[in-house]
This record gives sequence, C-alpha cells and structure tokens, in this order.
Amino acid sequence: MNKQEIDQQIAVSCSAVEKWFGEGETRIQVVRGIDLSVRMGELAMLVGPSGCGKTTLISVIAGLLDSTAGGIELFGTNVASLRPEQQILFRRSNLGFVFQQFNLLPSLTAAENVAVPLFAKGSSWREGVERGRYLLDELGMANRVDAMPRDLSGGQQQRVALARALIHEPRLIVCDEPTSALDAKSGMRVMELLSAFAVRPDRAVIVVTHDSRVFEFADSIAHMEDGRIQSVEKGESKAHAIAMQRQSEEASHV
Repeated sequence: MNKQEIDQQIAVSCSAVEKWFGEGETRIQVVRGIDLSVRMGELAMLVGPSGCGKTTLISVIAGLLDSTAGGIELFGTNVASLRPEQQILFRRSNLGFVFQQFNLLPSLTAAENVAVPLFAKGSSWREGVERGRYLLDELGMANRVDAMPRDLSGGQQQRVALARALIHEPRLIVCDEPTSALDAKSGMRVMELLSAFAVRPDRAVIVVTHDSRVFEFADSIAHMEDGRIQSVEKGESKAHAIAMQRQSEEASHV
C-alpha cells in the first residue's frame, strides 16, 4: 500500500498540535505537541487522568477551540484553511459532538433536541422529529421522546445528546465521557451503537473516557498525561464483532 492509499484511510491527523490558554505570566500550555492519527472505521479512545488535556484536544479536533500551533486534517481537509462559512458547513456535515454537559435546549422535547442537526440541514420539522423518535427508541427511550430536558435524568439526557450527535450521520463522532452517567447495561448499549457506527469504512469515532468497562470496544487507546500522548495501544476490538453481527441481522431481514 502506497502513501497516498494510506493517507486516504486517515480520518483525523494531528501533527505537533499545541494549545495554550491565557497571556503573559498566566499563560499555560494544555496540549503539548501531539501527533495522533485515527483511521477510517476506527473507534479510538483517549484515556488519562483528569486535567491531562483530553477534552481540550478533542475540542480542538472538533473545531470548538482553535489550536495555538500545529496542524489538523479531517478526512484530508485542513479545516483551518477554509473560510469561516466553509468551516461551518464542513463541521455541520461531517462532525457530531457529544458534550459532557449535554447542552440540550430546555424549550424542546427530547425528540426535538435530537432533530436539531437535521433542522440545520433543512429537514422539515415533522421529518426531523420522526427520525429523532426512532433513534431514541434505539437507545431505549421510546417512552421519553416527548419529555422536556428538565424531566429527564442525567443518563437520559446523555442518551439524547448521543442521539443528536448520530442523527445526521456525520463522518466523525467525538464523545466526551459518553457513558459516565449511565448504568452498566445502558453504557454497553451506547458503546454498541458507537461501535456499529465506527466500523463503517468512511467514518470514525473518538471517545474520551475514564470508564474502564468500555475499553474492550476500542480499536486503539491513546494514553495521555500532562498534555502529551504517552503511548497508543492497538488491537482488534469488540466493535467489529458487534458490527458484523448487526449487519448480518439486518441482511437477514431484507
């Protein structure tokens, strides 16, 4: 396989990425020259102690923060080189982000919150809400689709946030602690859905987590400490077996 073929299989490429906050004597470096690649069809995890820079790194990758130095390419595109309006369109089409704080809109129902990315792309209200209801059903929330965020538990809000990130079928899903508020069974179901999404050949998932229960779903685990990646473990994950089983089940119903 030549270099061009390898490059075409890379979903995320970080090269010497740095992120500083503050000015003058209060300036602090949070991300320290990170090199990281995530391949198409991969579920990559970032693990490490609190404050080591994991959330900052994925925020830079997703474009929620600008990097101070270094370069990032998503699916071969240097997003920073695009005009602002092009960046918005690129991220709207290609990225889904699961925030640790959920960021649900308080005036919308669960299904309506899930449908927000579809509304942004021009879908009708009816179509968006119907798709939102379907995805929430997949996440075990069929009886809560019309609930307001204030009436949902933390774990239920987390599943709404995950559904919102998945609904427009972006090529890259970035998740900040997606199972932290979930019980073991719900957490496994969330990871199964992410796994099935990730193994598609043109997509990828990055998960920040402290939850060792879900490590078995990773195709790679990058260990971070003090703003640096100390090591990357590679291996065949549970994700592929789950995805192959789901694909087989879907084919049997055709």
